[in-house]
Amino acid sequence: MAETVLTNTGLDRFLELVGGAPEHRDPAFARAAEAVLGLLALRGADRGTGLPEPTPELARQLLVEDLPAFVYVPPGELALYPAVLGALAARFDGDGAERIAGAVAEAVPDFERAMNDPGNLTWHRWYASLLRSCGADLTDPEDVRRRLAALEGAPLPDGVRRADLMGRTALADVLLTEALTRAYVRDAEAPPPVGPLLTDHAVATGIGQVATALQDRWTAAGLAAQLAGPYAHYAPGPDAFPHLVLADALLDEHLDHYGDPAAPVPPPPAIGPGAPEDDANALLTAVEELAEEEFEPYGGEAPHLLYVVYQRGCSAESVARKAAEYEDWTVDPALEDLPVPVPDGAPDAYEVPPVPELVRLLGTPELDEADRARLAGPARDLAAVLDRLAATGLVFRSGDAFGLTPRGTGTVRYLLAVRGIAAPDAAEAAAWPAPVLVAAAGGWSASVAARVLADWLHARVDTAHAWTRLLDALGTVHVGTSEAASVRGLFTALDTTTAPPGTLRAALRDPVIGAYALRALEERGEEADPIQVPTSARALHVLDALPAKKGPLESRRAAFDRAAAAWPGGSAALVRAMAGADRHETERVLGPLGIALP
Repeated sequence: MAETVLTNTGLDRFLELVGGAPEHRDPAFARAAEAVLGLLALRGADRGTGLPEPTPELARQLLVEDLPAFVYVPPGELALYPAVLGALAARFDGDGAERIAGAVAEAVPDFERAMNDPGNLTWHRWYASLLRSCGADLTDPEDVRRRLAALEGAPLPDGVRRADLMGRTALADVLLTEALTRAYVRDAEAPPPVGPLLTDHAVATGIGQVATALQDRWTAAGLAAQLAGPYAHYAPGPDAFPHLVLADALLDEHLDHYGDPAAPVPPPPAIGPGAPEDDANALLTAVEELAEEEFEPYGGEAPHLLYVVYQRGCSAESVARKAAEYEDWTVDPALEDLPVPVPDGAPDAYEVPPVPELVRLLGTPELDEADRARLAGPARDLAAVLDRLAATGLVFRSGDAFGLTPRGTGTVRYLLAVRGIAAPDAAEAAAWPAPVLVAAAGGWSASVAARVLADWLHARVDTAHAWTRLLDALGTVHVGTSEAASVRGLFTALDTTTAPPGTLRAALRDPVIGAYALRALEERGEEADPIQVPTSARALHVLDALPAKKGPLESRRAAFDRAAAAWPGGSAALVRAMAGADRHETERVLGPLGIALP
């Protein structure tokens, strides 16, 4: 039992002190007290008085981090753990009890969320929950063994992947082992008057054995040994998930692109059925083979190819265009997300598209047959890499087009999700609040954003209320930041022919997208009052229409000069209005032109 592993936690003394109240004589309260006192002692709480003295910081860590990692709490018993902390704090003099009570009260909502969050489950906590629901006596190792034997397979909680449980379990194991090791070293360096937390004998048997004893006490007796032995297949460890290496590579790609795993990748139009773990292992095998010398120079680019196709909303990409990018050819940024047609049938051998198609894909009108011939070698090398990936059935290449199959889409989404990347499906994205959707769509290509925004509106039957919420978000999300321009630019991805006229007229007064709404009404041939559009919105519309990167500086300056000539007050007034409305974008567009901001 854990009481014999963690000594001198003050458990008996604490239960004696609080034993008068009926609720404190409940065995469930004693279990909660054992876990709370033990974890506080492990985390270094002062035990000078014989009881571990909590601090506000330790109380929050225990509730929000440690208990959700190590302890299974049956339904209806969550409130006992904050109650133990409160009763323990009351044993100490001064204002400590009041400060701890405040910290506990503040942490309780987070504690309850963390304890009920399936993402925090470990194998041990999950199986303790499952066994209790089957009627097992969690204090009886023989009953635990019998109930495990009666399980048919290894069920998972809703919405949780095996890799999630494995990863959380591995992390909890590391954290508990580290806490035990630190506690032993701490007591050895400065022996507490009440005695050590861990005996030399306990440590001599191995920190791992001590951790196992605690896991059993805090979840179910004998469970750790069963999951490490005859029922190890119920709780697979890292060796069962080799594909997480590929997931790590995709995480690196995502961080290079977005810098934040919480930034969502676009939802794919559809996800095919499959066995994501098995498919991910097959994909990993192909990726590892491609790293061999025979697939140079592009074999090592397989994770990047998988990621960029998914990040395009799973629309097809061009072999020739990707090869041109790898060879440092100039590719018009405006064409990087240009959809690529997928032929119904194409020869197995790869051929570079004709010159007119290359010009369309790359945006470089001066290309000729010599350029096409020069691209043939790199493009064939890249096609060979894609054909190896296609052998898995998860990737396709048809002529110059390549992409993910429906099964491949599900597999890459699984790999992204197991590393914590926000990878919604279409239904999830359609259920987002408008500001969340708009914040995400600002980082997607125009074609993908157009599809997802349209799906969001269609899910709400294109009502005026839905359009109002969406337009409000375009005018408010990320305002004042460097991302504001990409957000308001989403207006151009909307099919405003389906927007209720009254909604667009109401948007005329918006200080950000008012001029966009005016243009939409004019294009529909409907009445609109330009006077209602604020100066800031008109300035932003002019700013967004200026070429920011494309073309020589001379032509970009000429475009600004033409806009300034038509602006009341001239260039100085236009620059002031632009800078006042969006200084970040104004600096980005006008700075290279040598135009100083006020």
